[in-house]
Amino acid sequence: MYKKSNLPPGPTPLPVLGNLLQLKTGHLMDSFQEIREKYGDIYTIYMGPRRVIVLCGYDAAKEALVDQGDVFGMRGLLPSVEQYFKGQGLVFGNGECWKQLRRFSVQTLKIFGVGKKSIEMRIHEEAFCLVEALRETHGLPFNPILCFSQVSANVMCSVLFGKRYSYKDPDFQRLLHIVNNTFISMSSFWGQLFDIYDVIMRNVPGPHHKTCNCLLELEEFVREKTEICKATLNASNPRHVIDCFLIQMEKEKHIPSTYFNLKNLYATILSLFIAGTETVATTIRHGFLLLLKYPNAKRKVQEEIDQVIGKLRVPAQQDREYMPYTDAVVHEIHRFADVFPMNLPHKASRSTQFRGYTIPKDTDVCVPLSFVLHDPKYFPDPFTFRPERFLDEDGSFKKNEALMIFSAGKRMCLGDVLARQEVFLILTTLLQNFDITSPVDSKELEIAPQICGFSNIPQLFEIGFIPRLV
Repeated sequence: MYKKSNLPPGPTPLPVLGNLLQLKTGHLMDSFQEIREKYGDIYTIYMGPRRVIVLCGYDAAKEALVDQGDVFGMRGLLPSVEQYFKGQGLVFGNGECWKQLRRFSVQTLKIFGVGKKSIEMRIHEEAFCLVEALRETHGLPFNPILCFSQVSANVMCSVLFGKRYSYKDPDFQRLLHIVNNTFISMSSFWGQLFDIYDVIMRNVPGPHHKTCNCLLELEEFVREKTEICKATLNASNPRHVIDCFLIQMEKEKHIPSTYFNLKNLYATILSLFIAGTETVATTIRHGFLLLLKYPNAKRKVQEEIDQVIGKLRVPAQQDREYMPYTDAVVHEIHRFADVFPMNLPHKASRSTQFRGYTIPKDTDVCVPLSFVLHDPKYFPDPFTFRPERFLDEDGSFKKNEALMIFSAGKRMCLGDVLARQEVFLILTTLLQNFDITSPVDSKELEIAPQICGFSNIPQLFEIGFIPRLV
């Protein structure tokens, strides 16, 4: 056992390579679980020479991210994307930079409807467009990756760029492919290898640099939109988030230390767009795969939709409180999908004591959300899809404090409310209008993720949407 300066225990690292022998690239969460079984819920590992403290389970996560949020509220290192972000932007910035960009983003997203009734109308518009597009498939099975990404991306496009795109727009489809490839690259064997051994890998050519290349392609898209916005900007009437950022840049152009510059603009817009698009799209893909696998759950949701909403009225967010089973299914989809199993890394802002151990200043801290969402103390039989866990004895919806799907504390995802709205409204709208079928028998469908890395990417599957009779 390697232990120094009262650090949490952990496996002995090799010089330069760290815990190469214990960390299986491509199966990082499995490796973390094996180490956890030996050393407990708090342990130390070395990703190359870089020390990382891993905190497992809901209790440890809450204690660190919420109760000691001031200590663990800094962003740690994620090498696969640090190549591009370099500590800038809303998600990967720290200190005063992060504080100002966070405050700006929260205020600006509210201006354009996030958390308000107006954003629900935008989601309705996209859900309606998707329904019309699905009618054109005539019930034939197809791979739904692109269609679900189009909906979530257009909601973000309306907020960030002030417009929505036709689903057949080739530039829009290319944009979504880049976003999807970014997540695949980060979660791949090479992406994980880069994040573990960045000191070695950053100077070695290979496929692990694909993530940065994808982000540069996305930046070019945002750069083009920004130039168009500059030419038509009206400071008294901002149309979207980019306009608001440009206005703030003009206000602070004489401040040498301002954080409102083009690099932070690109990095912030990219972060919001990627997170707001792929998180929702991937969750919905997991959700419909699970509903194909468990048709009884799908049937009960449709029965509740028919009773509460009917077949003619558009589903609304306020319907949720009268649809406990559907709400339970949506929550269980979020939990079971476990879209970001590793969570984004944190860092200790100062040396601190945590459960009797010393965590030195600037040490990276990993709080895997997968260990929270599968914590048997709060989710018995955690690897089973069971919506009833969110219902009480009377069949009413029952909250669970451990459902930490968007992290927690100061660094909690600021788009959590929007993501929850989108998943609920899109799922109910589609199941109101369509029945779903699979060319594969439900018993043969594989619901374990296709790729387990930075993101849990579901298996490829085909689904048919058959119009329901009014």
